[in-house]
Amino acid sequence: MIAVPNYISTDEYLTLERQSPIRHEYRRGLVYAMAGGTDNHDRIAFNLLKLIDNHLGNASDCRFYSGNVKVNYRDNFYYYPDAFVTCDPRDRGDRYVKRYPKLVAEVLSSSTQDFDRDEKFADYQQLDSLEEYVLIAQDSQRVECRRRTKGNGWETVVYQLGDAQGAPGGDRVVLTSIGLDFDLSELYRGLDSV
Repeated sequence: MIAVPNYISTDEYLTLERQSPIRHEYRRGLVYAMAGGTDNHDRIAFNLLKLIDNHLGNASDCRFYSGNVKVNYRDNFYYYPDAFVTCDPRDRGDRYVKRYPKLVAEVLSSSTQDFDRDEKFADYQQLDSLEEYVLIAQDSQRVECRRRTKGNGWETVVYQLGDAQGAPGGDRVVLTSIGLDFDLSELYRGLDSV
């Protein structure tokens, strides 16, 4: 990730972002241009959004979004997650920014995976509404779900293809925040290679 080397305020960022043909994320005064993703990255995100859409249906009070809508916490950050779900009615007033997601998912890229796992996760933890943070690998069939616990800590559950003996860890992904479970293979459907 390469930052624009000048500090700017959140108001300046939001003004520039609405005029820019390129998406940028904002973190504590620095602006980062979003790199283009791979075809696998795009397909995995699409598959996840399709699973969420089919699960929520038309009657749900929850809304899901792709990487074109920002998630924000105070003046600390504005991120474009690959997918997220909010069920909070306060998120219906702004068409560009949401502040109360319960689920955030990122498809990992080699250039951003360390940031997604560490700093971005630390930032997202500031959101009291967040129940689950999901990291999806592109180079293998592996999903890491980080879930908020009752004591406000976090636990991690990893889903990946089991070995030939049917080892635990299985291939059924459970997103507890929205009550959705699906076969791991559904996320990786239609990819040229993994």
